[in-house]
Amino acid sequence: TILLSSTSQILSNEEKRANFDRYGDAGESQGYSQHQHRQFHHFHEGFYFDESFFHFPFNSERRDTSDEKYLLHFSHYINEIVPDSFKKPYLIKITSDWCFSCIHIEPVWKEVAQELEALGVGIGVVHAGYERRLAHHLGAHSTPSLLGLINGKITFFHNAVIRENLRQFVENLLPGNLVEKVRSNKNYIRFLSNWKKENKPHVLLFDHMPVVPLLYKLIAFAYRDYLSFGYVYVGLRGTEELSSQYNINVYTPTMMIFKEHIDRPADVVQARDMKKQLIDDFLSQNKFLMVARLTNQRLFQELCPVKKSHRQRKHCVVLLTGEGDKFAEAYEAFLTFAVANTKDTLKFVHIYNDRQPEFADALLMDEEKYRGKSAVVILERRNNAGKIAYRTLEEAWQGSKEDNFILLDLLDQLRTDPGLLSSETVLADLNDELAPMFLIRWLYSTMDYISDCWDSLFHSNWREMMPLLSLLFSALFILFGTVIVQAFSDSSDTRDSPPSEKEESAAKTEKNDTSFSKESNSRIPKKGFVEVTELTDINYNSNLVRLRPGHMNVVLILSNSTKTALLQKFALEVYTFTGSSCLHFSFLSLDKHREWLEYLLEFAQDAAPIPNQYDKHFLERDYTGYVLALNGHKKYFCLFKPHRSGDEGGTLGSCEDYDSSLHTEARGKSSCSPGSRSIKNKLHKLSFWMERLLEGSLQRFYIPSWPALD
Repeated sequence: TILLSSTSQILSNEEKRANFDRYGDAGESQGYSQHQHRQFHHFHEGFYFDESFFHFPFNSERRDTSDEKYLLHFSHYINEIVPDSFKKPYLIKITSDWCFSCIHIEPVWKEVAQELEALGVGIGVVHAGYERRLAHHLGAHSTPSLLGLINGKITFFHNAVIRENLRQFVENLLPGNLVEKVRSNKNYIRFLSNWKKENKPHVLLFDHMPVVPLLYKLIAFAYRDYLSFGYVYVGLRGTEELSSQYNINVYTPTMMIFKEHIDRPADVVQARDMKKQLIDDFLSQNKFLMVARLTNQRLFQELCPVKKSHRQRKHCVVLLTGEGDKFAEAYEAFLTFAVANTKDTLKFVHIYNDRQPEFADALLMDEEKYRGKSAVVILERRNNAGKIAYRTLEEAWQGSKEDNFILLDLLDQLRTDPGLLSSETVLADLNDELAPMFLIRWLYSTMDYISDCWDSLFHSNWREMMPLLSLLFSALFILFGTVIVQAFSDSSDTRDSPPSEKEESAAKTEKNDTSFSKESNSRIPKKGFVEVTELTDINYNSNLVRLRPGHMNVVLILSNSTKTALLQKFALEVYTFTGSSCLHFSFLSLDKHREWLEYLLEFAQDAAPIPNQYDKHFLERDYTGYVLALNGHKKYFCLFKPHRSGDEGGTLGSCEDYDSSLHTEARGKSSCSPGSRSIKNKLHKLSFWMERLLEGSLQRFYIPSWPALD
């Protein structure tokens, strides 16, 4: 009851209710509460006084709020600031709490930010404590940091923070070729005459400043896709005639814009104090020529926008013509008509048929009456997919009075009858005629990349440079490591070493075998032919007996009658193995050295009964087509037997069935004789046997010593 009564008293009394809301008490303790609050408030204010004395804004309520309107967030930066940097440069400050240096540069920052913003420079502030992701994305690892952003490219400021340095930093961000200085009449005529080549109006600013003002450079950057800019310093000797020709007041800045006629300006603005807003309004109304040439799809979409409603219909009158003096008269007549009939709902443009053939063919249908002549088309874009409604003048455009009356009558009818555009078609995107070549674009990109690396090398901190330095030193280590390993390698397969003696250790012999296997695996042919030498008593020692360790001689057995055919087939089968320097290829005449061969075959394990000279089939036995791989140093050989008729797999040198093979061949009518099968077929699948030879999987037959070859 007491609680309800007290509550009702508080609610019924406005003064008590206000005191309760403010101090949490409405009774007799009110005075104490007010006194307590006043004491705390005075203490708080006293603390802020000390804070002001040390120039550090601990009090968030009294902190300077001039930066709040410039604060950037990550999504805002990515989606809005970066695209907008292609129209104007940005100056961005990275700051944080508890940063004494940030407070130290604050007065200069305020002054410069206000001054540059009025000129058209974008200003941004990033609080590293709240926007760590954005600060890391910008590459700012310390505060305060100042950076510039233009065309999506970030550049850090590294000089003393004073007004002149910051202005110069922003000016250096801009490209150097934005404004051309016009110094004489000859230079002026050349500058204005480029309107046809560049397809842009040309702007001249007359001022008494010897250097181009920063405001004018910023304006030139913003409108660089639409206009070309020139600057005339009226105090320079040689410009008096130019100033008098256009009646220029040398004490007042004057801006003139020239379009198709360079003898007279299309528009003029003159003011003692050229503000950005005044210049923007002036240039935005003169962005295009009177009869602009459609050189790309973007320009076509700007000059001929898609209709949004019936009240916002905009039509384009297009002159389809050609280049050269032949079409000059028709173009001049069309230009005169366009100047006399310019309206907000009409845009006059022209296009070169040979540069935009798809556009011209879609509208003229390749009709004979327009071939080699100019034509006029009235069109209206219906959607962004390329659909248009259009009507073509029935006759070619000659520029006569009759042509002017016909076109004027159609335009008058079009205001009341939109159905006059009875034809429809879909246009492909226009070619970009003024786009630089791929090589030039690649060159510019390379120069920008080198410039970024150079700037990073001298100005970036070690945290930014570590990835680049790590990559650089890794590449250098790999490069020099490879060179050193190749230079000091001591592999026995690359040196000419004398033949080893029998008492050499087994470890060295094993090393030679390993070298043979490694080198044999790299067998890319080095020549376009196979070098096969005959094994005779003259070269017998060098090609076999004293063959270097790790080398083998592959010997083909043939006769005089089978020599040509077998050598051809042998060369085809072993060609892919000629890249190995440890393989040598020879052939042995069976007619001359049959006894030597028979002696070697005796060491094949249970290969055949030893023949004797009284055997009636001794001289008939055919060994042509056999191949022996001879290792002269280790005194062993591997054997390849000719392919037998009917054996799909062939014989790849495993000697287990050699006994049956020799028994079969010893018969009176051997199935392997030259008369019963093709000679070349004897070496069928020799290449597979060579593969197994290099793998070391063939059976080896050892002999005590190499017999003499007599």
